[in-house]
Amino acid sequence: MFAEVADDDVEAVVVLWRTCGLTRPWNDPYRDVADARLGETSTVLVGRATRDLPGAAPDDGEAGAAVRAGEVVASAVAGVDGHRGWLYYVAVDPRLQGNGTGRATVVAAEAWLAAQGARAVRLMVRSTNDAVRGFYEHLGYTDQECVVLGRPLGAPDARDAGR
Repeated sequence: MFAEVADDDVEAVVVLWRTCGLTRPWNDPYRDVADARLGETSTVLVGRATRDLPGAAPDDGEAGAAVRAGEVVASAVAGVDGHRGWLYYVAVDPRLQGNGTGRATVVAAEAWLAAQGARAVRLMVRSTNDAVRGFYEHLGYTDQECVVLGRPLGAPDARDAGR
């Protein structure tokens, strides 16, 4: 179900990230995909629907959009900094959230990191995102008792201006 991103997947991945609220105005998601694909110690993994699924019925009772076999429905950017693996842009199509796709995405990314020699894995969750924090805690992730600090490098339009 998971494979490294292909050229034809990039637009679907960016749409997924935007749908899941993972993008920020100061980060160019296309550049983030390109950068991860260029590195020898980083990748973008995508998960595809393995079969057609009917649209889920939202709370209002109307049928939701169907999921088509082969459609990109999950992603994770994974990279190794030496001995630690990092996860970014872990995303699951909202139509499939709550059915194990998120867990499968994290497991696939962790396996990729382990194959690259990572001995531990880290990720960042915005402090206001309690639902996602709970998801990772359920998977065994714990607060590492550290604060992430940052600042931009280079030009004023530098990527991820520490926000």
